This record gives sequence, C-alpha cells and structure tokens, in this order.
Amino acid sequence: MSRPNPRRTPRAAFTLMEVLLVLVILVVLGSLAVGMFTGAQRRANINAAQVQVDAIDNALERYHLSMNNYPQDLTGLFQNPGSDSWDGPYLTHEIPHDPWGADFHYEPGGQTYHQGTKPDVWSDGPPQENKPIVNH
Repeated sequence: MSRPNPRRTPRAAFTLMEVLLVLVILVVLGSLAVGMFTGAQRRANINAAQVQVDAIDNALERYHLSMNNYPQDLTGLFQNPGSDSWDGPYLTHEIPHDPWGADFHYEPGGQTYHQGTKPDVWSDGPPQENKPIVNH
C-alpha cells in the first residue's frame, strides 16, 4: 500500500472557464483596436482630401495672379491656354482622385460654396456621409 507523499503538490492547470475568460477578453480588446484603427483611417482620409483640395485651390490662386481670371477647367493648371501671361504649370503633378476614388469637383464661378467670391473646389467626402470637403 502506498502512502501519499505530503511534499508532492497537485499539478496546477487552467480550467476551461479560465481559458474561455481569457479568450473573451482578447476578443473584446481586438474589437476595440479595430474600431480605433477604422476611426483613425477615416480621419486620415479626410485630412488627405483637405490637403489636396487646398493644393488645387492654391494652384488656382497662382493661375489667377498670372492670368487675372480663373481657368474654365482644371486642365488650365497644366496646359497653356495660349496666353503669354501663363506661368505654369501650377501643379507639379496631375490631379489625383480623392481618397475614396472619386474625382475632385471644380466650379469657376464659385456659386455652390463661395457665393461667387472665388472658385469652388471640393471632394464629396466619405461615401454615405454627405459632408463635402471644400476649399477655404
């Protein structure tokens, strides 16, 4: 007959409940991290669109200083309309799409956002939000 050894401790192990609790905590933390990243990406896209809109607006202002008017479309920033006053190109690269893949909009008369005081340049912004990103 064998006697139990008092110095021997029982083998320690995790219970199924403890393992499940750790998994639930990890899933909750992971979902919070994904939510925070999605918000950061959205804000980064909005900021990138605003920078692009402002760059186009600055190029339009330089065009206006040279030509004393605004171009009828954005190709005037890259191609001489046949004037000796043209001092372009006013942008160093072609106008890209906005961060959501759409084209930027341009209205020389500025009737949509600036009531005719300067041209309007804008992006429609994030899809399904109806919050355009407009030049200042």
